[in-house]
Amino acid sequence: MGAFHAYDIRGIYNKDFNKDTAYKVGYFLPQLLNTDRVLVGRDVRLSSDEIREYLVAGITDAGADVVDMGLSTTPMVYFATAKYGFDASVQITASHNPKEYNGMKVSTTNALPVGFDNGLGTIEKWIKEGRECKPLSRKGEVTFMDIRQEYIAFMQKYKGDYSNLNIGMDISNGMAAIIIKDILNDGRSGNVNYIFDEPDGTFPNHEANPLVAENIVDLQKLVKEKGCDIGVIYDGDADRVMFVDENSRFISPDLMIALMGHYWLENRGLKGRVIQDIRSSKAVGEYLSPMGGEMYTWKVGRAFAAHKLREIDGVFGGELAGHYYFKEFFYSDSGIMASLIILDIAAQLKRNGMTISQAISKIEKYKNSGEINFKIERKKEAMDAVREYFISQETPTAQMDFDGYRVEFPDWWFNIRPSNTEPYLRFIAEAKSDALLEEKVAKAREIVMQFS
Repeated sequence: MGAFHAYDIRGIYNKDFNKDTAYKVGYFLPQLLNTDRVLVGRDVRLSSDEIREYLVAGITDAGADVVDMGLSTTPMVYFATAKYGFDASVQITASHNPKEYNGMKVSTTNALPVGFDNGLGTIEKWIKEGRECKPLSRKGEVTFMDIRQEYIAFMQKYKGDYSNLNIGMDISNGMAAIIIKDILNDGRSGNVNYIFDEPDGTFPNHEANPLVAENIVDLQKLVKEKGCDIGVIYDGDADRVMFVDENSRFISPDLMIALMGHYWLENRGLKGRVIQDIRSSKAVGEYLSPMGGEMYTWKVGRAFAAHKLREIDGVFGGELAGHYYFKEFFYSDSGIMASLIILDIAAQLKRNGMTISQAISKIEKYKNSGEINFKIERKKEAMDAVREYFISQETPTAQMDFDGYRVEFPDWWFNIRPSNTEPYLRFIAEAKSDALLEEKVAKAREIVMQFS
């Protein structure tokens, strides 16, 4: 049962899970979430139709009704879950993973995520125990739901006047393709240069993961060739988005949390808490504080971030992986909504004679290592050793221990944490100079490798 993870159910289809797993997830879900109707959407992967068939069969055999949204972005499912009061929904997707993968993202009331600790672990346990899946005498019904026009109208509320912009946009052959042109097609979108804008579950051009450098090369070329002011790239299910500047330089997604402050905190005047994950740059909080943003650092992943943003009644937030969460989007994440807001800011900047790269240079004050992955077995021992070494050398100014360790010092900080989805120990550091950063990264690497 290698498909059950901290945030969702995901793996190589017919290896890590199969149609039987999908059926059982469907059968047990109404019982787990105490509901008699389940909303279901799916992406365009080749295995999604079969997973949908068996998931729906399981739900209806358990006596619950299915409301089928058909092909959807993951945020469209979140929107419908919260707007129409569903206590259970499933989006069939493997997000940014390669074509042979698939999975299920499960949500409950108010589109809050169901992760391993609050439900998926229970379903995995029931499956492993061989709990009976006997069809009930009352079989559930399947109806269909189309929220497309309503969703377009909702998204367009966050669209500014982009008529001065030249935009490059890589849809990654993912689910943003089914909706983005309709959202932007209203005469104020400037010049949008699209690539890979047909949904295709084989992902023929590149994998739908913008965090991998090779997957943004085509967008970088497009921005350069067309002289774009900004480049936008979505992942496979459109819950994440990333950007390159007018020079085709990739912008670290955490820095975009800071840039969004101009929309939410300045333009909208919504002062309050802003969430970031434990890997985010110190520069984000330093930039947002004068605008009235109070940073709140929390665990990595939607299963944690969406719950926490609601709990603290935050305005918005984001993660290093390119997820952005909004109070006005039911505390959920939406790649398209995030891109509309960033494009609005880019258009304002251009009207004021400033480029995206110039705006980011005002935020980016530190040298950053990026995430470094170590494939080791003794993760906890390695984490503890790194932490103990550095705090023995100098006095920390802050320490966090809720998602691995984040330890801050006057001139630098690091986070070391085990991946929740892959067999890696992840390390990231930031410092005031390249020399200091190189020194600290080299030492951390030396310590970790002792446990390989």
